[in-house]
Amino acid sequence: MDTETSTIKDTTRIADTTANPTPLGLLAFGMTTVLLNLHNTGFFAMGSAIFAMGIFFGGIAQIIAGIMEWKKNNTFGTTAFVSYGFFWISLVGLILMPVLGWSGPLQMEALVSFLTLWGLFSFVMFIITFRLPKAFQVIFGSLTLLFLLLIAGNATGNVTVLQIAGVVGIICGLSAMYTGLGQVMNEVYKEQVIRLG
Repeated sequence: MDTETSTIKDTTRIADTTANPTPLGLLAFGMTTVLLNLHNTGFFAMGSAIFAMGIFFGGIAQIIAGIMEWKKNNTFGTTAFVSYGFFWISLVGLILMPVLGWSGPLQMEALVSFLTLWGLFSFVMFIITFRLPKAFQVIFGSLTLLFLLLIAGNATGNVTVLQIAGVVGIICGLSAMYTGLGQVMNEVYKEQVIRLG
């Protein structure tokens, strides 16, 4: 007599109980963006406050948040936070490398090309946010506008355009801070205290 044996495999699902990394990434991006654009508006000179914030919070903290988003299976979050984290580190490098003697002076054409690539990237990310809450559309829409103004201001040497870019950058950074802190508040209070959609 033939006997058939069927083996039932037990499947174990592990629930992801790790914290939401999006607020960290948004705050790292937002606060660094506000600080740099206070400089762009003429509030203070470029210096160690921007460099330190760009490397450690805007850079490293955002990269950490992006890696955590990867664990959450969030491709958009991973791409955004890791990319903009390295943007901040690259920007500090562009400014400091000539000062340290590691490269020649930064040419205007090279800076405009750098900003153009990041503006294009930001524009495509903005298009993608139309499937996300409206708060993200505000962040990436204002970021795209910021890059356009920075490109125009640096290409023409127009200080007024760069100051307007600074104001747009402050709005962009504050909107990212609002969204990040709103997510934390909504999670802690376990209700929609801050509207993000």
